[in-house]
Amino acid sequence: MPAPRLGYPNLGLGVGLRTVHFPHLLQHQPAVDWFEIISENFMDSQGRPRSVLDQLAERYRIVMHGVSLSIGSTDPLNWDYLARLKSLADSVQAEWVSDHVCWTGVAGRNSHDLLPLPYHEQSLRHVVDRIRTVQEILERRIVLENPSSYVTFTSSTMSEAEFVARMSDEADCGLLLDVNNVYVSSVNHDFDPFEYIDQIPAHRVVQFHLAGHTNMGTHLIDTHDGHVIDPVWELYRHAHLHTGGASTLLEWDAKIPEFPVVHSEVLKARQYMSATLNPRVPWPIHHARQEAASVTTVPHPASVLIAEVE
Repeated sequence: MPAPRLGYPNLGLGVGLRTVHFPHLLQHQPAVDWFEIISENFMDSQGRPRSVLDQLAERYRIVMHGVSLSIGSTDPLNWDYLARLKSLADSVQAEWVSDHVCWTGVAGRNSHDLLPLPYHEQSLRHVVDRIRTVQEILERRIVLENPSSYVTFTSSTMSEAEFVARMSDEADCGLLLDVNNVYVSSVNHDFDPFEYIDQIPAHRVVQFHLAGHTNMGTHLIDTHDGHVIDPVWELYRHAHLHTGGASTLLEWDAKIPEFPVVHSEVLKARQYMSATLNPRVPWPIHHARQEAASVTTVPHPASVLIAEVE
């Protein structure tokens, strides 16, 4: 068993907990290593979803994944939100709490989108300071995910990979390396995703995400509505070798099939965990780029619907 990463264990292979699967899970209690919940779906719930979660938390390990921390926003941190987040984490004995390197709103309004940040020294300082504060309040390291992106900023002075790497080291936080997001962004912005992975500090990676996406012809969108494609699996293999392995989760948030289909998809990860596999050939993203032209760089963010919160 691999050594804990930043004190957090490798939980194995898990899936996102979704309400459509509640009956199957309660009846069959499948052999799943762990579940990831969307934090906001349970923070204020005392009804059936919370009851089911409490029952599952007695049997399975639980990880919390949020979509409203808004670590990059210029709004003040939401103290009430953080208090409720901490209460839920304590109640279900969450292994860790994660969110995204993004902002979700301004002037007190939540856009319910994971909006992109400019990557420069000022934004880095801002995000690092806010992470440190959040970790003090939650009394634990948080784990932050690289987002999928569809636009870039003309004001950026560093790559996303450099920003994320420096952020995690300077704030002393963990990373959730979303392999599908790296792939989606690499096609949208024309960079090598393997080079991106190589820039990420391996000792900071606590968790991986895998998911399906949608090819729109001119760009890819992180829709979580299908199977993981082969180039993403190859990128996951590279990430696994780079990091030595970490807890791996499959996200499937739209057109959700029966639970055994979702579970079997994440179990495919076992095929890509062997260091004896052949080295990669020059990145296979070329196949996708023949179908999806690079997104034009623009100086302002655009809102893209993320099918993550139920």
